[in-house]
Amino acid sequence: MAWFRRKPEETAGTPRKVVIAEGLWIKCESCKEIMYRVEVEKAGRVCPKCHYPFRISSRERIALLADGGSFEEYQATLGSVDPLGFKDTKRYRDRLRSARQKTSMEEAVVTGLARIGGYPVMLCVFEFAFLGGSMGSVVGEKLTRGIELAIDKHVPVVIVSASGGARMQEGILSLMQMAKTSAALARLAEARLPYLSVLTDPTTGGVTASFAMLGDVNLAEPRALIGFAGPRVIAETIRQPLPEGFQRAEFLLEHGQLDLIVERRELKETLRKLLAFFADQPTPPA
Repeated sequence: MAWFRRKPEETAGTPRKVVIAEGLWIKCESCKEIMYRVEVEKAGRVCPKCHYPFRISSRERIALLADGGSFEEYQATLGSVDPLGFKDTKRYRDRLRSARQKTSMEEAVVTGLARIGGYPVMLCVFEFAFLGGSMGSVVGEKLTRGIELAIDKHVPVVIVSASGGARMQEGILSLMQMAKTSAALARLAEARLPYLSVLTDPTTGGVTASFAMLGDVNLAEPRALIGFAGPRVIAETIRQPLPEGFQRAEFLLEHGQLDLIVERRELKETLRKLLAFFADQPTPPA
C-alpha cells in the first residue's frame, strides 16, 4: 500500500497536532483560569490563582479534617427507600440507585466518631455528589443518631454541610428532618456540648434553614454559596436588584450570619483551636 503514503515533501510544513492527555488540566469556576491539575491537588483542591476552593468528596473532606486512622464510621448501611412512590422525569428509586453507583455510598451524609487535633468528636460530612447532598429521611435520621451518640459519649459535634436542601422526592417527610435535627441539637446544648457548623459550597434550602446555621460557631469556606431560596427567586419576589456577592460567605460574615471564614488548609487547625477552647481540659487526652 505504498501508493497511499504521503511523500515527505507533501508533509513538510504541516503543523504538528498537539495531543493533551485528558484530565491533566482543570478550569476554575471562579476566575476561569485553566491550570495544571497537579498544582491544584498540591494546593488542597484550591485554585492557586484566586484561592477558590473546589468541591471535594466527603471522603476527601474526612481525610483533611480527621486525624489519620481515627475516623470510625457509624450507620454506613442506612439507606433511603421510596415511601411516596415518587416519579418525575425518573423514578426516585432509580435516582437512588444511580447515586449509589456514582458515589459508592448509601446516603448523602457520612457520620462517625473521629479525632481532630487529638480531640474526640462526632464528625458528620455531606456528600454533594449524592443527589446534591439533599436531606431526606435517612440523612435526618443519621444526623440525629450521630448527635445522640455524641451526647452519650460526651463529645462535641462537627457537621460539614454541602447540600441543595430538603429532598423533594420525599415531600413532607424530608421537611420534618429540619425540626428533628434542630431538636437533637437542642438536647446537645442542654448537655453543654459544643456544636461547630462548617458551611461549604453550596449550603442552601432546608439545610441552611435548620441545623447548618445553629452552630455555637458557624464557619464557612471562602466564596461558599449559602442561602435559603435562590437569588433569582428572591429578586423576583422583592422586585429589587440584589447586592453584589449576595449569598456568598463574605456577604454573610459582613452581616453577622457567620463567625469565621477559613481557608481550607487552615480549617483543621481552626477546628482544633475551637475544640480546645470548649474542652474541659486544656490539652487533648492521650
